[in-house]
Amino acid sequence: MDPEVVANFLSELRESAPEDLQQSFLTIEDYWDRKLWHQLTDVLVEYFNTTASAQQRLPLFRHFILTFAEKINQLKFVSLGLSTATQCSDDQERLSFLTDLTAKVDKPASQDAYVYALVAASEVRLRLQDLAGARRDLDRAESILDSFDSVETKVHAAFYRTNASYYQAKAEFGSYYRNALLYLACIDLKDLTVEDAQSRAYDLSVAALVSDSIYNFGELLLHPILDSLNDTQHSWLRDLLFAFNRGDLNAYNVLEVNIGKAPLLDEHKAFLWQKISLSALTEAVFRRPPHDRAMTFQTISQETKVQPNEIEILIMKALSLGLLKGSIDQVAEVARINWVQPKVLDMKQIDNMRLRLKDWDSSVNNLGNWIEGVGKDVWAA
Repeated sequence: MDPEVVANFLSELRESAPEDLQQSFLTIEDYWDRKLWHQLTDVLVEYFNTTASAQQRLPLFRHFILTFAEKINQLKFVSLGLSTATQCSDDQERLSFLTDLTAKVDKPASQDAYVYALVAASEVRLRLQDLAGARRDLDRAESILDSFDSVETKVHAAFYRTNASYYQAKAEFGSYYRNALLYLACIDLKDLTVEDAQSRAYDLSVAALVSDSIYNFGELLLHPILDSLNDTQHSWLRDLLFAFNRGDLNAYNVLEVNIGKAPLLDEHKAFLWQKISLSALTEAVFRRPPHDRAMTFQTISQETKVQPNEIEILIMKALSLGLLKGSIDQVAEVARINWVQPKVLDMKQIDNMRLRLKDWDSSVNNLGNWIEGVGKDVWAA
């Protein structure tokens, strides 16, 4: 591009820019004139990140940045493009813009930038209800990501965020839960607004409860995102998760009145009762020492509040889900459990484990004293 044309173009934009940003255009023109592409890119990224630059992003990108796009870092080029896309008039125009941007970086040397742009396009497709198109783009992005030895965290974060949104739209709660947690693992929670953190904590909590493939909430219970629900109208949801984790039927009965506040939970009310019953069963087994895990159906019924004629189905469900391992004696109506799935413990459960360890220690001491008492001659020899 003719330097004089660039100078005139930047001069026009400078005059229309807010006073505190006008100096940026002089710096941009200087770096462009000296062909300092790295420094020019960083100044442009910084400028585009300011809210006041919104009106000038489209003309700057179309008439200036595209003229030297191949000379700069392609991931930063896509970042500039994504900032520009926010100024498109609607999602259809935005999708067209991002599709062109994706094509520009679809080269062997810039596949990370290609994935970043492709994921952004799929996010717009989701808003346009083109779920099939979004899934196609996400599958393509995932296959490329899997081939990388390493890639910038923001690329992975964008993929997991959009993939989670797709599964949320499809009501595939287990997949949403896993991708949403992976997204949170890629970002600094301080970068989320309070409202966004609370929204994500709420969605994750609901997904964990209604998913038919998630029976261990440990990763969510330990995640600081859950603390964003404290002292909010949804604080009961956090308490409900902990009640499920420890199989606390009494706490569930108290908190159950809130379920109607969450439409998804209300729709799955029967399933939630089955899930808390399974949790109560695993907790009852966990509380017992390994040598005392042969439980009658009657005992299980008392522990889980499940009708005696439904106990066998409950145990079989727990076995099939991998929550327990063992066998059922249908004639004697006894379940013999030899393994229970580990899970995160709260302070009360840790105290119960402490008491069990004390009992075990006492039993070992008693055994040692007995052996010493009956085998004195042997020990003496």
